[in-house]
Amino acid sequence: QVQLVESGGGLVQPGGSLRLSCAVSGFTLDDYAIAWFGQAPGKEREWVSCVSSASSSDTIPYYQDSVKGRFTISRDIAKNTVYLQMNSVKPEDTAVYYCAADRHCSLSSVWYDDDKWGQGTQVTVSS
Repeated sequence: QVQLVESGGGLVQPGGSLRLSCAVSGFTLDDYAIAWFGQAPGKEREWVSCVSSASSSDTIPYYQDSVKGRFTISRDIAKNTVYLQMNSVKPEDTAVYYCAADRHCSLSSVWYDDDKWGQGTQVTVSS
């Protein structure tokens, strides 16, 4: 059974840091890319970052321009977990963050099957 479970969200002050986790089961990171999406209130789900499968020759992670230099995506193959380290957070980073799996990094949520999404974790950046 494919499952993705996010954790690590919470309330953080502007300029602070937070690390999100996406623990996957039912498949391995050797075969699937993992993407992070954020959905702010009243807005569509937006791609944030993606890391290709461990077996891929594509070793460079992808980042939305607004998070480059602040967010870092990484994975722990042994733990079957992908992380999103969020530094220097801003109020506009406030959103529910979801992780999703696909064979390749895709920038649109429509390319990810419905059964390969986590339930989301809320990140609120506020003083």
